[in-house]
Amino acid sequence: MAVLLGDDLSALRYALAVRHVCDTVRIVVTVFDRTVAQQLRLLLHHCVPVSPADLLAPTLAGLCVDPDALAVWHDGHGAVAVRRPDGRLEETAWRASRGARRRALLGRLRGQLQPHDADARLLLIGLLGIVAVLAADWLWLVGVFHEPVSTAFLEAARVVAGVGPAAPHPGHPVYEVVSAVAMLVTVGFTALLTAGIVDRLIGPRLVGVLGPRVLPRSGHVVVVGLGQVGLRLCQTLRQLRVPVVGVEREPAAPNLRLARSMGIPVVLAHGEDRAVLARLGLGRARALAAVGSHELDNIAVAVAAHGVAPDIRVVLRAGEDEAIAGTRSLLPLGLTRDITRTSAAYVTAHLTAGPSGASPRRVVADTDCDYVDLPGHGLVGRPVAAGDDCGHVPGGGERDSVRSVLGAG
Repeated sequence: MAVLLGDDLSALRYALAVRHVCDTVRIVVTVFDRTVAQQLRLLLHHCVPVSPADLLAPTLAGLCVDPDALAVWHDGHGAVAVRRPDGRLEETAWRASRGARRRALLGRLRGQLQPHDADARLLLIGLLGIVAVLAADWLWLVGVFHEPVSTAFLEAARVVAGVGPAAPHPGHPVYEVVSAVAMLVTVGFTALLTAGIVDRLIGPRLVGVLGPRVLPRSGHVVVVGLGQVGLRLCQTLRQLRVPVVGVEREPAAPNLRLARSMGIPVVLAHGEDRAVLARLGLGRARALAAVGSHELDNIAVAVAAHGVAPDIRVVLRAGEDEAIAGTRSLLPLGLTRDITRTSAAYVTAHLTAGPSGASPRRVVADTDCDYVDLPGHGLVGRPVAAGDDCGHVPGGGERDSVRSVLGAG
């Protein structure tokens, strides 16, 4: 039996009810949350939790980092890519090109000195200002007055603290004037530093000032939508050592806390805002992935991305919605993948494997076909027919007529 629901708690309740009715039937249930999936494995025997987000993440990551790969993932020993060089699928070791690695490294270094949000800029300006005043006064005392290093540091610290030089220096009025100016300037730097610290203590602190959670400035992937799919995609990209930045518009999104604990920088903003995308350095990014749960929002993000960077590679989480199909045929927005279709192919492989059959290991999504990795058989293609081609689906001819009218117009 297959339990295919979008809500994890509802899926859990249905799975428990099925097991209560029959304790021998195999159950395949779609669950996004890994904690719920783990509990299902522990509580119910013959139960296979399937995470659609985990299934699609390698495919989305491959489209983001390599135009020639159908999927890329890290198997614990190294990165693996699925390619189709001569029409036949094959798994090969994957590594980013030297140019991509160099751009990613430079982007991380630039991010350390180029804060994104206002509170981080205030904090960094105040901190660097105080350090600059301290270093300048210490160098003056050591180099001009030949003070001992420790004594010079004490006097410089007193200047920065605003209590004046530790001892007067007769015959050197310039130093006394400079020290007075330095104390006044340090008051302003201290105010900026305090304001930045307070804002970061009160705010969500989703982007770091220094360290691994700073925003990369080049060679990165912008992921719009930090739901389960977006979070898994960010994890996969980080495993591949590809810099990533997330964009989420809901301040109360449940995955923000997880993203912060994983060291993923996240910007609270609307991904369809062109100013936001430009501020994130989209023109220097490797790709943009619009993986929100609402398909029309993903279209808006793709349109805005092409407006900011016309040559940017765009990856869309999309389905069989009429708006998606029509827009895809009218405008090359990007590379689209359907999480529902891919999950259905994987679940079908589980259901048809039989009690003693080989369970599928993963699935790779292509444009018009899904490839399920079966032990002993490799990647087996599962072509998916469009909804209009199914005779049992009502309204198929009507949709054909509508599309004909649209094409004629």
